[in-house]
Amino acid sequence: MNKHLLTTLLICLVLHAFGKKKPKSLREINESFYQLTEDLLRKPMPENEILNASYIPVFSDATYRSRMEYLNEQTPIQLDYNDIVRRYIEAYAVKHREKTSKILMRSEVYFPIFEEYLDKYDLPLELKYLSVIESALDPKAKSKSGAMGLWQFMFNASKMFDLRITSYIDERMDPEKSTEAACKYLQYLYRIFGDWQLALAAYNGGPGVVRDAIQRSGGKTNFWEISPYLPLQTKNYVPAFIAVNYILNFNKEHNILAEKNKYSFFRLSTVQVNRVTSLKQISQAIDLPVRVIREMNPIYKNDIIPECELPVQLILPIEKIGQFIDNEEMIYSFNTDQKKYMDLQKELSSTDKKLLIIHRVDKGEYFHKIAMRYSCTTHNIMEWNKMLRAHIFEGQQLKIWVNPSDLLTEIADRENAVMPPKVMLYTIREKDSLTSIADEFQIDKMELYVMNDRKDINAKNYLKIVK
Repeated sequence: MNKHLLTTLLICLVLHAFGKKKPKSLREINESFYQLTEDLLRKPMPENEILNASYIPVFSDATYRSRMEYLNEQTPIQLDYNDIVRRYIEAYAVKHREKTSKILMRSEVYFPIFEEYLDKYDLPLELKYLSVIESALDPKAKSKSGAMGLWQFMFNASKMFDLRITSYIDERMDPEKSTEAACKYLQYLYRIFGDWQLALAAYNGGPGVVRDAIQRSGGKTNFWEISPYLPLQTKNYVPAFIAVNYILNFNKEHNILAEKNKYSFFRLSTVQVNRVTSLKQISQAIDLPVRVIREMNPIYKNDIIPECELPVQLILPIEKIGQFIDNEEMIYSFNTDQKKYMDLQKELSSTDKKLLIIHRVDKGEYFHKIAMRYSCTTHNIMEWNKMLRAHIFEGQQLKIWVNPSDLLTEIADRENAVMPPKVMLYTIREKDSLTSIADEFQIDKMELYVMNDRKDINAKNYLKIVK
């Protein structure tokens, strides 16, 4: 673009922002642009119209403080605003917008549960945002240290709150039981410290860590004053909580909307299971993907409802309850026999519904280590790469097919994915159609067609699917 033309356009924009008055300083210019953004957002949006996802609003510190004051009027938890909190707000509003959108979707399922228990224990309802920091509202979330569930309880700590863990079930992943345990713990921590910011810090680092910080600070009991004496993770925990509280209340102002949620809390119900069965058996009987049933019932570690737990209440979409009752005999015909060796090998070598990645062999890596990392066998890797002998070398690129449900999060963070993150290659089966594939993965049929640029699914062996 012509240099003079660009200068003219910038001058016009500034004059428009100031109503043709000469600006006094760069800061005044910035404040004016913030105001323009806010003015746009104040205008009512037409029904069914969504702002461009690439449009990221910018706000001034004054706006953030004003909104935080509004939130503070509604909670006994002090929500301070400072540079650290702002950085966390920007992380959720800008860098991790996609993650925030998913959290909003999951909140439609879990926040009603959290609010019921927080109210039962007379705790601030805003504590529901703590689970966002802990697990991003994923009931199957597992930390590197082994903490599990929505509220991230360790194995031994869970025993203090009567959360049972067996070879079949893990109540740390039960939304209701783990939430009640978290409420008891938060109530206990508040009784110790009498300050919610300190109680939140203790939830992360433990009461002893907070006590030590208070002592080392000379007896100060303000979180911000003792934060220099806290471990880094605990120091950042409270600012992150405040930022999540803010962003989930003002997500629309930041042009962040919840991803589409087919099954919200109010569209779920329960049915009683009286005999041993598996989630796979239920899936086949009521025509609902196993992963959906698993998401609604995360407590079952091996997708099996065992004898020792019966009877149990299984959570299902309301519209599937009738199908469950009509097909109970088929559901209870579950075969507990273990899979045979040949069947297991066939499953491991299959590429059906798996994601193709390229693994670059690093120095010191060996065949069995790579196979264990990707939950396959050395023979699978040899078969996928048409290798005659089990010999690898540094820098070699290996094709490996992995199960998206187990490893998608890990793979998406790697740079060696064959396709951009969240895009998978689906192996077309004989009876597949665009409609059946779109239904199976809960995506729009037209989106599937446009992505693959064709109607005839038999033209190739694979379809690209964004998840």
